[in-house]
Amino acid sequence: MKEPLLTLKASELRDLAGALDAGRLGPPYTALSLQRFVSRERADAIATSLAEIGGRGSTPVATARFLTLLATAAEERPLLEDVVDLVATGPDEVEGEPRDTGVVVSNLFREAQSSVLVAGYSVYQGQKVFRDLADRMAEYPQLQVRLYLDIQRRNGDSSLPLELERRFSERFRSTQWPPHRPIPEVYYDPRSLSLDRGHVAALHAKCVIVDSQRLFVSSANFTEAAQERNIEIGLLLESPILATRLSTLFHRLTQRGMLKRAL
Repeated sequence: MKEPLLTLKASELRDLAGALDAGRLGPPYTALSLQRFVSRERADAIATSLAEIGGRGSTPVATARFLTLLATAAEERPLLEDVVDLVATGPDEVEGEPRDTGVVVSNLFREAQSSVLVAGYSVYQGQKVFRDLADRMAEYPQLQVRLYLDIQRRNGDSSLPLELERRFSERFRSTQWPPHRPIPEVYYDPRSLSLDRGHVAALHAKCVIVDSQRLFVSSANFTEAAQERNIEIGLLLESPILATRLSTLFHRLTQRGMLKRAL
């Protein structure tokens, strides 16, 4: 159960702190005395919390200081809507239309400074989808770009895994990456090429991480349809902590040999 004091607004915490500091509120704390500052539904639980704090030796003035600090923390904590953007592909006529998937991905690529990590299940029309990223790589030679993609074995194809990897690499270079541009590092999950269908696994993640700062997670594949026409939903986060954690996940899988380099 959530601590009752953490359910209060910053203004309510400051009202309580002011009353404690001025001596207008003090032990014994009762629901009746607290109804002047908080709702009747929460007054009993708040009284219990204040009594517990006081029972551990905190004076009303010290408790007031504690509540003031809680209020300051609540005021400085960013709202979820301020750090997360809704991104979608879909009909233009939808009211309150969120940011467009293709536009967001292109902007992420164009604004990258040091690193880009892309994970995607299906890639088609890659020369169009990755054009901004390839241009950015040409403009910033120091930019580190890693793609984690799925290599799929077609039904009935009994080719050896190395042959499928070779075909994928040739096709990616010739048809999925913009010509005359630096080639990124490309990795895949070797299990996707297993001849044993019971052990096949797909690299099904779909995300973009830029500069270990910005993180975009989406249902959209890296195809023209997914970026521009399908109904797709994603979230764009400004979070160095989450971006770094997800980047670290892919790097560790690579270091352990669970993801293999194709290019």
